[in-house]
Amino acid sequence: MVLSACGGSDDNGGEGGGGSTGGTFSMYIDEPENPLVPGNTTESEGSQVVKSLWTGLIQYGPEGEVEYTGVAESIESEDNVTWTVTLNDGWTFHDGTPVTAQSFVDAWNYTAYSPNAQGASYFFSNIEGYEDLQAPTDEEGNVTGEPAATEMSGLEVVDDTTFTVTLTGPFAQFPVTVGYNAFFPLPESFFEDPQAAGTNPIGNGPFKADSEYVPGTGITLSKYEDYAGENEAQADGVDYKVFTDLNTAYTEVQAGNLDITRDVPPDAITTAADEFGDRFLESPSSQFTYVGFPTYDPRYQDKRVRQALSLAIDREAITDAIFNGTRAPADAAIAPVVDGYREGACEYCEVDVERANQLLDEAGFDRSQPIDLWFNSGAGHDAWMEAIGNQLRENLDLEYQLRGDLDFSQYLPLGDEKGYTGPFRLAWAMDYPSPQNYLEPLYSTAALPPAGSNSSFYSNPEFDELVAQGNQASSNEEAIEFYQQAEDVLLEDMPIIPMFFGLEQAVHSENVDGVFVDVFGQVDTSKVTVNN
Repeated sequence: MVLSACGGSDDNGGEGGGGSTGGTFSMYIDEPENPLVPGNTTESEGSQVVKSLWTGLIQYGPEGEVEYTGVAESIESEDNVTWTVTLNDGWTFHDGTPVTAQSFVDAWNYTAYSPNAQGASYFFSNIEGYEDLQAPTDEEGNVTGEPAATEMSGLEVVDDTTFTVTLTGPFAQFPVTVGYNAFFPLPESFFEDPQAAGTNPIGNGPFKADSEYVPGTGITLSKYEDYAGENEAQADGVDYKVFTDLNTAYTEVQAGNLDITRDVPPDAITTAADEFGDRFLESPSSQFTYVGFPTYDPRYQDKRVRQALSLAIDREAITDAIFNGTRAPADAAIAPVVDGYREGACEYCEVDVERANQLLDEAGFDRSQPIDLWFNSGAGHDAWMEAIGNQLRENLDLEYQLRGDLDFSQYLPLGDEKGYTGPFRLAWAMDYPSPQNYLEPLYSTAALPPAGSNSSFYSNPEFDELVAQGNQASSNEEAIEFYQQAEDVLLEDMPIIPMFFGLEQAVHSENVDGVFVDVFGQVDTSKVTVNN
């Protein structure tokens, strides 16, 4: 899941707060990239809203643990290839229609079908028949015809509460993945007008939409009284308010005009704890911030250039100066919150100015031309991206231009359009607790846009094969070995510069309790209680 900002949680959330049930609270979000369709919501801002509106087959606990508190009664397999999904009875969509096996199968087929251009399509790439739903293309990626099918052969509805999923090979972690947005169900009404459904979403979650989503403004939700899950909403409603500037949102919380923001501006981190007390929340998260390279740009196609720029950056100096030590310098591509992290896995994440200059010279890089440094506006990235530019100037004699004039909803699509003309800031929070989720969705050939989030347009068959072997491993231990080998390939090619692992910060008003930002960087709005 792509993140808008470098974002909080505390140790007393997750069970609701000390407030009474009822009431409405407000929360800051940046502008979502797309309308609120689960299969096309692959970034943090839209996901926050989608997770209030929908409940999947499973849910994740505060630290990413799998919980069978969703629609699924069981997800079982004897061979890790063919899975039988059995649903609980009684679940309904917000329009009153039942949630059935067909609701999941239809949703998954819609998301996987390439003409629908859903950003999470690649999550279904290991289901039999996925390739038949992809339109043929020429060598330049231009569509040359229609897909061979509209439904994946690996999905079969058995009855209203049962369906089967046949994968292309063993994948023991399949049940762990299906709590992610891409796997949420859709009602029949969605398919009548998908475009309208994106602004008037109908889910099956603890909150339902009271108004249509208005870009630049937000959306108001109310408690769904017929919610069938265990985690019913404690509050009567949540008002998601869009701010394109984090500082403005933070000021609104200070003034008592906004209840929750999941992010704190970097220059407020040192004062937030004193000002908010126990309403300032801080904890490690799954967040991984990186600077990507447009590998389609001839200037950045030589891996020695990418290695050199990484070696010239002092991450620790930036975290100390800009974030007051509240970020950990990244030394791997797999984050510490999941099994498989290896301290110091990234050879080119250590500062080595002499080697950086040598590599840049070997690659014949033209230092007379400035480089563009891209980031989204209003989310607190200006200072640290400028710090990177200053280090590159000092250490490599490179001039730079800051390209930070687009808000998140305008900025993120550039990653699909080959629009970045130089290194670009992005961040990732895991969709499900697996090292695979830090690799395949970001760097695999299957995740090239528009099917996925591979905004660097990196492609390496060796990397793809190692990830595939990890996916098909019979044990978690064996899988991790393959994922780590894939990470080694990635960190030699360096299509991205690992920058920081997250410590998230968040603040909330005195009006609410039970605020908890989970390891995915999301607030479980069902747990929030309102005091006034």
